[in-house]
Amino acid sequence: MPRAVTLIRSASLSDVAEYAYAATAPAEARLIFLAGACPLGGDGSTVAIGDYAGQAARCVENLRTALADAGASLEDVISTRVLVASARQEDLVTSWQVVRDAFGDHDVPSTLMGVTVLGYDDQLVELEAVAAVLD
Repeated sequence: MPRAVTLIRSASLSDVAEYAYAATAPAEARLIFLAGACPLGGDGSTVAIGDYAGQAARCVENLRTALADAGASLEDVISTRVLVASARQEDLVTSWQVVRDAFGDHDVPSTLMGVTVLGYDDQLVELEAVAAVLD
C-alpha cells in the first residue's frame, strides 16, 4: 500500500540531525493526531520508574498500539515531539535514542524537549505524534 508521508531532507541545513527536517502528506490524506503516549502499563501505573530508556520504550509501544487502533503504523507518522522531564542533556539523548531506533529508516521530523514535569506520578518521558494515511 502506498504511504502518504514524504520525508524531506534539506541540503541547505546541517546533516548532523538524525532525521528529516520536514515532511509532507497529500491533501487527500487522513491526518491522525495522537495524544502523548505515556509510559503506562495496562493497569494505568507508570512503568520503568527512574529509567529513561525503559519509559521511552513503553511510550513507543503505547504509540504503536494507538496508531494500530487508528489504522496506522510508525511508518505513517509525519512528525514527533519527545518530552523528557529532565534538565540533563544525557537523559534527553537516552530517551531520544530509543525513539530514534524504533523509527529506523523512517526518520521523521522530530523535536526533543526537556520539561520540568509531566502529568503522571514518576513519569519521565512522553511521545507525541501526528500521522497521515491514505484510505
